[in-house]
Amino acid sequence: MRPLEGLLVLDFSQFLAGPFAATRLADLGARVIKIERPGTGDIGRQLYISNLSLDGDSTLFHSINRNKQSYAADLKNAADVAKVKQLIARADVLIQNFRPGVMERLGLDAKACAALNPRLVYGVVTGYGSAGPWAEKPGQDLLAQSLSGLTHLNGNADQPPMPFGLSVADLTASAHLVQGVLAALVRRGTTGRGALVEVSLLESILDLQFELTTTFLNDGGKEPQRSRVNNANAYLGAPYGIYATADGFLALAMGSVVKLGELLGLPALTTFTDPQTWFTHRDEIKELLAAHLLTQSTRHWLDRLEPADYWCAEVLSWPRLWETEAFRALDFVQEVTRPGGPTMRTTRCPITIDGERYTSPRGAPRVGQDNAQIQKDFGL
Repeated sequence: MRPLEGLLVLDFSQFLAGPFAATRLADLGARVIKIERPGTGDIGRQLYISNLSLDGDSTLFHSINRNKQSYAADLKNAADVAKVKQLIARADVLIQNFRPGVMERLGLDAKACAALNPRLVYGVVTGYGSAGPWAEKPGQDLLAQSLSGLTHLNGNADQPPMPFGLSVADLTASAHLVQGVLAALVRRGTTGRGALVEVSLLESILDLQFELTTTFLNDGGKEPQRSRVNNANAYLGAPYGIYATADGFLALAMGSVVKLGELLGLPALTTFTDPQTWFTHRDEIKELLAAHLLTQSTRHWLDRLEPADYWCAEVLSWPRLWETEAFRALDFVQEVTRPGGPTMRTTRCPITIDGERYTSPRGAPRVGQDNAQIQKDFGL
């Protein structure tokens, strides 16, 4: 048995943060029913991160809605709402990420659902919290990154604010929602009482920055200063960063600059004996490193650094990573198939329990695909 087998999750959410949280619960064994509007379904079905479509839906939708059932219901239709309420009365978890006020207008807010089912764990994702002057702002990943200060940490000092190359606010909020839901389920096991679990993109992306914001909060409000050369962390000194070599790129993490100079045959670095200078002179040190590392291949430098246990790594592209024995050992790619539709390759659940890696071969459902089965199972 998977840990969450026997639990029923109703996924009212759309786009990324909410659906991905529900997918993780499905990976761990829960039965997840996606409640969608008839016809168009989740707007995320047409949210493309490339021009690649499979069987009429985006690859993003396929990847974050695997192993779910779809129940089509018009939440403005009284008869459909009555059936949905019957499902809520039987559910363990409900997830929604509508803007504040939407579920209240539908009569499906946390208080109303708790009256139907006091054991229900009701999970909510918002952009910026359910109250306050930003509550009505669009809860979109790039906007949350921009408002959170995160974009001022990326890139070199002479570059403008730069976002992450993936939906880091959505994904972090999704993980936090799963943590909160699981904690509430544990408490319910002892008290019998459900809970309202709330996360926001902004709070999650701020939490992701806790190392650096804690320094900021205790350093007189001094803003972090990005390195001018190969910046990778605004608060870390040399050599921290990614450097070009004669045939690729090399990542260098924390370590003694003096030792690095000795290993690389770069005497100029051995003069920086005071660790304080590794920050105060970091751009000077990194410029010396950048010029020197260009003279040889990545493999040449790894052969000098790895035997000495100096923290370093080759910078790999996806095709290069996919070819490594280390990646193959993870068995991290799975195939999921929609009945009568395409098979898609995607990643599996990253959690291993008792030695078992969880895969979910059932692909994302079509809109309303499971209405008949769900109505039969629950007597709707």
